[in-house]
Amino acid sequence: MGLDGVVPYPPEFAERYRRLGYWRDETLDAVFGELFARHHDRIALQSGEETITYAELGQRSASLAGFLYGRGLRRLDRVVVHLPNSAEFLLVYFALQKIGVIPILALAPHRRLEIDHFVKLADAVAYFGSDPELAREVRDANAGLRDTFTLDELKAIPPTAPPPPIDVDPTDPCVLLLSGGTTGIPKLIPRTHNDYLYNSRAAAAVQDITAESRQLCVLPLAHNMPLACPGVQGFLMAGGRVVIGTSTKAPDVFELIEKHRVTHVGGVPALYIRWLADPAHSRRDLTSVELLQSGGQRLQPEVRRRMAEAFPNAFVQENFGMSEGTLFFVRRDDPEDVRLETVGRPVSADDEVRLTDEDGREVADGEVGELTVRGPYTLRGYYRVPDYNARQFTADGFYRSGDLMRLHPSGSYLVEGRIKDLVNRGGEKISAEEVESVILTHPSVRNVACVPFPDPVLGERMCACVIVRKGHTLTLEALTRFLLDAGMAKFKLPERLELMVDFPLSTFGKVSKKALAERLR
Repeated sequence: MGLDGVVPYPPEFAERYRRLGYWRDETLDAVFGELFARHHDRIALQSGEETITYAELGQRSASLAGFLYGRGLRRLDRVVVHLPNSAEFLLVYFALQKIGVIPILALAPHRRLEIDHFVKLADAVAYFGSDPELAREVRDANAGLRDTFTLDELKAIPPTAPPPPIDVDPTDPCVLLLSGGTTGIPKLIPRTHNDYLYNSRAAAAVQDITAESRQLCVLPLAHNMPLACPGVQGFLMAGGRVVIGTSTKAPDVFELIEKHRVTHVGGVPALYIRWLADPAHSRRDLTSVELLQSGGQRLQPEVRRRMAEAFPNAFVQENFGMSEGTLFFVRRDDPEDVRLETVGRPVSADDEVRLTDEDGREVADGEVGELTVRGPYTLRGYYRVPDYNARQFTADGFYRSGDLMRLHPSGSYLVEGRIKDLVNRGGEKISAEEVESVILTHPSVRNVACVPFPDPVLGERMCACVIVRKGHTLTLEALTRFLLDAGMAKFKLPERLELMVDFPLSTFGKVSKKALAERLR
């Protein structure tokens, strides 16, 4: 019996995906357990000064699984994993897979506001975090939480016998990822063992990964791309090596590339811009890098040119992806205009892509429409939000992404913007509505609208346009202090405040965020 609140793939689609070989009815534990044994003496992880072989990764994660099983965690339990980039993150991830427990992957900047929401929505029974004080606050605020584990406690757990064999269903969720958060706090995305393994295999196939490949992972491991697109999963499935970085500063990144002869790097344009602006890149040997993966926001041609100069042997590969599923990649053999202008095409032959207008009708080739998709690794519904699912999915199971695209004559796709009310800060998608809902609780605020304003490095930052109550005033410092006290993550904070007498309205009487954004420009 599956997990309540998860929308399953219709039987006819599940049968088709199995017949075509996308789904192999294997669990993550079965696949990686076999890999840990096969590549036993090869290096799997490099984390700081710690080197971990495949065999050690298997043994240590199995030991941790035995400990967690002894503490009462069972198949289909949900837990919040709120850990920074570290070997412990992956040990916890693989340990939970062994006992069929489903991790909710919170981001390191999240604070109690978000963590409490995840715990309550999913009825989570445990929390894994790095901040003991936050762990205490989360435990005190959530009566259903049975256990908390801090990073230091995880490191001190003694060797434990592996758990008994657990019968995990490959159609169960193996992880609950976070959505970009179009309305309120992010929704939870159930990814099954079947679809998430295929996700990594399909992404790895367009990156020419071999057992000699070495991935540098400095993006947060809780994100879909560094974890599974192809990410850690894809590189380990090929017998490769993962180098875990804890800093995104250019000198630290370049040092790791040179020291470990990194072949593959995943990043977002904002990071690449910062790295290229640092003279450290000219003092390090970066010739080992074969591929630079870029996602999260559009990569400008000038940035791409500078990347090619700094990394002379690297293919710059733009991609467009979503935690909900469908992935687009440019390929090495694409014509130059396709590599420069587009985000490529989907990785699966059975990714069904429609570009639709406001009425759900497909637009003509070359016209802009909303990306609407379904396929063997794209979700059929968010977790425990049936009303929201009714709006975000068509009657025949296509996911309405909220992203605007246009079909290139080559068959690849160009990203043209979004319908979603999001601010894209360096690849982190911030829900304007979520921030607005908290700002409205400030005693000085009568109304608020959060909109993006341009930034040369991050692409966008957030501005809070506020109408204050009569006799009140507000400063950006006071507003950010209020939001931090409310438990909001720092990366979501507005970085500009505009006090206004009124807001421009659309023809329908709604606040025109487009007009507000134009004012800010």
